Order: sequence, then structure tokens, then C-alpha cells
Amino acid sequence: MYSREIDGQILTLSASGWTYDYTFVLYDYETESIWYHLKGQDGLTCISGHYADRKLEEFETTRTRWNTWKKQNPNTKSLDPTNL
Repeated sequence: MYSREIDGQILTLSASGWTYDYTFVLYDYETESIWYHLKGQDGLTCISGHYADRKLEEFETTRTRWNTWKKQNPNTKSLDPTNL
């Protein structure tokens, strides 16, 4: 997971429609920049556009089962698609 904030601006990231090396290439609507996670580097790198060669911070993640997460983080909220 990556931060969407750079220089105080919140970016709206979306799949660009392209993949490279089995990984989605992302696009931000605000600056029309292209973003990709380069192997061996932290963060999401802007490979084309306004923020070229800049990075979005990568957040630490944990892989776990939902019931374990919920037990450890009881205030977590989630979207229940059956209630839409």
C-alpha cells in the first residue's frame, strides 16, 4: 500500500490499463502521471509526468486472516457488500 499524498496534494490513483512484469501500472487523475513500483526500491515511483522520479511512500503491511485482525483490532470497520 502506498500513500496518495505528495507535496500536500492527495492523488486519485487508478489502474492505467497497462501492466509491466505482471504488475499494474497506476495513473493519477490530478496530474496525469504514471506510477510504478520499481523492483528493489521502496515506494511507488512516478515514471512519467509532473512528479517524474518522485516517490509515494510505501506503508508497512501485514498479511493475516480477517478473524485474527478483527480480534487484535476490534474497532476496525469494513464494507459489507451484502448491505449495499
